[in-house]
Amino acid sequence: MRHIMLSFSFLLLSWQVHAHGPTPQKAKESVTIQAPIAKVWAELKNFDDIANWHSDLKKSAGDRKNQSGGLRTLTFQNDETLTEELDYYNEAEHEYSYRLKTENTKALPTSSHTVDVKVAAGETADSSVVTIKSRFYRGDTGNTPPENLSDEAAVKAMTQFFKNGLNGLKAKLEK
Repeated sequence: MRHIMLSFSFLLLSWQVHAHGPTPQKAKESVTIQAPIAKVWAELKNFDDIANWHSDLKKSAGDRKNQSGGLRTLTFQNDETLTEELDYYNEAEHEYSYRLKTENTKALPTSSHTVDVKVAAGETADSSVVTIKSRFYRGDTGNTPPENLSDEAAVKAMTQFFKNGLNGLKAKLEK
């Protein structure tokens, strides 16, 4: 009996060693906008103003600090909110990075995310390319997440959030 219990203990221990949590997921979307960098950056540069061009959001509000540590709160169409914090802001290079500060999986099914936003020159002087890329973890970091908080749900939601935002930005600037 002792050998059976010892064998069972080793089996259980080896199973736990192989069990692991989530792996980081990624999303990246870009759009070409028929507008010069200065015009595109003027719309993007205020971290707090994302709701002006993003159709998934009812409103966005923040502390108006376009610098590391600046905060914004997003209110989604379903009235759920989350807060994000700027990590890096470079006006001259037309880029910034931010991260999720307060999680709300009813807003986005991620437990954490970091996002980079960059505006670059397009193929002509009157065009720009906006790229948004992110690294994130699913909403439930346990070993068996429910479907709505899985890796697939997180990738789908973040990708769609970026696409909707970029399409809204493009539509606003190309009027």
